[in-house]
Amino acid sequence: MHTPKFWQSHFPAALLLPLSAVFGALALGRRALYRSGLLRSERLAVPVVVVGNISAGGAGKTPTVLYLAQALRAAGLRPGIVSRGYGGQQQGVAQVDPQGSAQHFGDEPLLLARSSGCPVFVGHDRPAAARALLAAHPTTDVLLCDDGLQHYRLARDIEIAVVDGQRGLQNGWLLPAGPLRETRQRLANVDAILFNGGQPELGARTAPNTPRFLMQLLAHSAYRLAQPEQSRPLAEFAGQPLAALAGIGHPARFFATLRAAGLHGFSEHAFPDHHAYSAADLAAIAAPTLLCTEKDAVKLAALQHDGNIWVVPVAAQIAPDLAAWLIQRLRALQPPTRH
Repeated sequence: MHTPKFWQSHFPAALLLPLSAVFGALALGRRALYRSGLLRSERLAVPVVVVGNISAGGAGKTPTVLYLAQALRAAGLRPGIVSRGYGGQQQGVAQVDPQGSAQHFGDEPLLLARSSGCPVFVGHDRPAAARALLAAHPTTDVLLCDDGLQHYRLARDIEIAVVDGQRGLQNGWLLPAGPLRETRQRLANVDAILFNGGQPELGARTAPNTPRFLMQLLAHSAYRLAQPEQSRPLAEFAGQPLAALAGIGHPARFFATLRAAGLHGFSEHAFPDHHAYSAADLAAIAAPTLLCTEKDAVKLAALQHDGNIWVVPVAAQIAPDLAAWLIQRLRALQPPTRH
């Protein structure tokens, strides 16, 4: 989503503070009901890892889930992924078909199903989606939830909060005066904080003892949308007339990734997160070569466009090693072996 500019300052955002107070009271009360047991969370037979954020707008949750899924599989684990399926038309619970459409399943679940090698289930009812995944894939031994930090109906064993390293928490106020879904103190209750693209100041008293990790999204090559087997190093695009398209939570991050890879002078075309592209959108971009994100590609492919569109995959580089930390935490959750 495109976040309002007034979230970056205290005026005129302050005019909305009375509504933020109501929002905050409701959010705090709801969480208190779950913590007290008056509202029940559903616990599953396998560990649940939630990757979410406390801010509205894209922070990098989906690349983080993809990175973790691939790392867990490489370590011999069998992860499954649960997502709400935002932007999709799927009713109820369903497994995402990698050959399906973003219009049906949502762009992020489809990207995860195609790239992670894991079963991906979507549903507004996350516990139901998780149960369906475990029933269909009984060897699954850990569940990754793409988003859902505030979805307390599904009990979780580990929470990872992703923070946009460029925008931070902006003015630090709750919705609608600011971007926060929960107060910054919520970060003191998560198991880890992952900063995407920089480490902004959160305040000296904000989760000082919570493990922190730094993620950089790197791009080195691109593949042709119409012929994925055809790949080129990004450096080969330097000096050519280019356009870059991004319909993600923070399009400027993708444009910065291209510049970091040595590409400059391209025209920037930012669209809203989860934007449903049309042929008119592409016709309005006057450039012989168009670069886009993988998230955009799953929707652009449905247009069957014959133009020179190249998809730029990004790889998450995280320090310290978040995957190793998570695997250690998951092993600590396992009951001791009886002899």
